Amino acid sequence: MGCGKIGDVTDEHRSRNCVCDVVRAIKDIQDQATNDECPQCPTNCFLEPLGGLVSPASRRQADTRVFMLLTKDGDPFKAFFRDNDRFDCDCISVFFRVEDIFDGCCATLRVLEPLDRERKEVDLLNDCGTKIDLRKLCKVRNFRSTGSCVTVDLECFCAIECIADVFLDVCD
Repeated sequence: MGCGKIGDVTDEHRSRNCVCDVVRAIKDIQDQATNDECPQCPTNCFLEPLGGLVSPASRRQADTRVFMLLTKDGDPFKAFFRDNDRFDCDCISVFFRVEDIFDGCCATLRVLEPLDRERKEVDLLNDCGTKIDLRKLCKVRNFRSTGSCVTVDLECFCAIECIADVFLDVCD
């Protein structure tokens, strides 16, 4: 079971992981292009079709559901990406797009570069460059696809937060 939980659990519960289920649902949603009515809860990761987290008008434009994963300590999971700008050090992100799910609960995630309203890079690190500055997450309004991917065991995470549905023009 995810989050390092130990104890008496049935085999049925041992094989289930909500983060894995949500990421699997996001992948299914991204693979579909349906025009259903918007459900009532606008921040639910299970919303279909893509575009539901943003607005009904942007449904045709969305090809990615951006999300964050949280560790058992409640910290955002972070990954490195190759930055095209060689003159700065803002190469860490907490934002992802699911690319593939395999072996039950493993996934390949594309790291997304965080951008502000003007589509400029947002450096998420604190002044020392050692930790994520959670206040800087509020500056993120846009995303750019990177060429960096990470393979994860989804059972190692305790929470997932869907951020936005966006168009990144990612080839599937």
